[in-house]
Amino acid sequence: MKKLTTSEILNHVNHRTWKNPNRKWNFYQEWNNALFLHWEIEKELLQDLIPDCLEIDTFKDKAWISLVAFSMENIRPRYVPAFPPISNFIEINLRTYVTKDNKPGVYFLNIEAEKWFSAYLSKKISGLPYEKSEITHDLNERKLRANFKQRNFNLEIDYQIGSTVLEKTELDIFLTERYCLYLDVNDKIYRNEIQHLPWEVNELTYSNLTTNYSLNKIDLNRKPDLVRYSKGIQVLAWNKDKVIL
Repeated sequence: MKKLTTSEILNHVNHRTWKNPNRKWNFYQEWNNALFLHWEIEKELLQDLIPDCLEIDTFKDKAWISLVAFSMENIRPRYVPAFPPISNFIEINLRTYVTKDNKPGVYFLNIEAEKWFSAYLSKKISGLPYEKSEITHDLNERKLRANFKQRNFNLEIDYQIGSTVLEKTELDIFLTERYCLYLDVNDKIYRNEIQHLPWEVNELTYSNLTTNYSLNKIDLNRKPDLVRYSKGIQVLAWNKDKVIL
């Protein structure tokens, strides 16, 4: 598949509900071979995990939490070439959905990275909760294994990908079309704006799945309510802005 130029990414905006920031983007990255595992949960279970100034976003009055595993590739600052030993790594993030100022986004509860230095550098630059984890993803055999010993999190999945790109449902759009993320650093809330084309998703089926993830009263060691696969997207990101409370 031919890659888009950054200008083409920036100019494709009909799917967005607000404009791109009126300044130059700061980072380029690709999120490829993405596995989405989604669970519906009670909103009250998330309350203690989310900063008070952010509103938990819901779909038909239900909150959602997701495990997203993908290959982070070619991440680089503007004007700087990617360096694959650091720029390319497998990531697993545990996220939920929030909104502020009519800008729905994601809030990360945990982020695992395959490589120690990639995790260290990503955490240092972004402020996001990156940690080193043992992760392998065999794209030929379609097997992913992860063991985050620090928090006793485990993910195992053997899967197959549907051959046809799906027409996304309203729920698919709610869970994927998010053009910012929120993070809290030193008791301050920040927003990172991002831009990409709409995700294309395929059906995902699995024959083996272990999702040993528990946070407070949230236990994801059960069958997901929705699973999807995407071949990936190209992403432009801007430096974080402090949210005015």
